[in-house]
Amino acid sequence: TLIGATTRPGLISGPLRSRFGIIEHLEFYTETELAQGVTRDAQLMGLAIEPEAALEIGRRSRGTMRIAKRLFRRVRDFAEVAGEQVVGLGRTRQALDALGLDALGLDARDRQIIETVIERFAGGPVGLETLATALSEDPETLEEVHEPFLIQLGLLKRTPRGRQVTERAYAHLGYPLPEQSRLLE
Repeated sequence: TLIGATTRPGLISGPLRSRFGIIEHLEFYTETELAQGVTRDAQLMGLAIEPEAALEIGRRSRGTMRIAKRLFRRVRDFAEVAGEQVVGLGRTRQALDALGLDALGLDARDRQIIETVIERFAGGPVGLETLATALSEDPETLEEVHEPFLIQLGLLKRTPRGRQVTERAYAHLGYPLPEQSRLLE
């Protein structure tokens, strides 16, 4: 039995891809599933975590168990330094905020991308290459690392004319909305 996994199936040649008998697509984990994974890790480490704290980690984990587990280890560090036996919601929020993750799981770079489109390009549309230059970032990193999550959350959209932030992005970052007609273009 041969099992293959990729995040970019389009890069596998058609003849090779067609030789796999079963092709599946995996979805992101739900917040609840992520919280269950975090709770399990806590138990394996001999720690207790409040259900609300595990859910908070799940909410900020980009739908990815690997990220949830990494975040839990950092939250655990904060609780350990504070001498706490149970990882609570307050300590979890404090740790995640200190790590620069907001309530949606956006990190500083995600917020910088949205802010750049809003502040320098009037909310867009702006081309990928132009945005990458403005951020001093590789276009592929923007397109493959940051954009999928921002699009999934409904904060950014790709249009034929370029990247454009949504009303939700303005609201999330606390920016006033531009004239309505601009966002509908």
